[in-house]
Amino acid sequence: MASFELVSGASASPVILHVPHSSRHIPADVRAGIVLDDAALERELDHITDSHTAEIAEAAADLAGLTPWRFVNRASRLVVDPERFPDDREEMTAVGMGAVYTRTTHREVLRPDGTDPEPLIERYFRPYARAMTEAVAGRLAVTGRAVIVDVHSYPTEPLPYELHGEGPRPPVCLGTDGFHTSPELLAAAREAFAPCGETGLDSPFSGTYVPLDFYGKRADVGALMVEIRRDTYMTEPGGPAGPGLPRLAESLASLVDAVSG
Repeated sequence: MASFELVSGASASPVILHVPHSSRHIPADVRAGIVLDDAALERELDHITDSHTAEIAEAAADLAGLTPWRFVNRASRLVVDPERFPDDREEMTAVGMGAVYTRTTHREVLRPDGTDPEPLIERYFRPYARAMTEAVAGRLAVTGRAVIVDVHSYPTEPLPYELHGEGPRPPVCLGTDGFHTSPELLAAAREAFAPCGETGLDSPFSGTYVPLDFYGKRADVGALMVEIRRDTYMTEPGGPAGPGLPRLAESLASLVDAVSG
């Protein structure tokens, strides 16, 4: 099983829906390095997984006038987190949640102290980063621009691992970057998600994912993170999706349509 998948969209679409945290899959050899028993691991996956976000992105792609591309992580973020910096730039390393997690959402031991992250970074993180870089380069080559929409979710109540969990937790949080998130992209997102309730900005999570080859260098790569509060579409912490999912997919499709032209 490949650890990620690029799902083709329309050739003329500049949009890539990036879904990095939706999977619960952990290969057996990676599972062997995690100290939690099976029941505790399932509870951790309930909390850490952005459940059903791959379904939201797929439904939005089906609804959009011009089908966006989708880059979907098929491995759990407990294997590696492709959105973290793999070095000292990553602030989440302070709570044991850099590119390779050593602590859980409740700051308990996930992997033993002294675990070497490099084998997992080499096997999973770097191939993912290269493939995402190539996907963005492909959109630039064909359409002259790329728009990355990061699709995430977050719990209604803050978890102990959150470094900035004291702020507002609106139904939809829009994470921005000063270089890659244009005012037009942000305005389009606010309008698209208005039917889902209040949209907030950079709280409780901020920033958005851009491959490092383009980060801070290419203004023709736009990016925005969409963080959806989980109670709006599913039973928390890791339960089934509910009636809010189609509404969110429609809003995401509206955003895709607004930025595709």
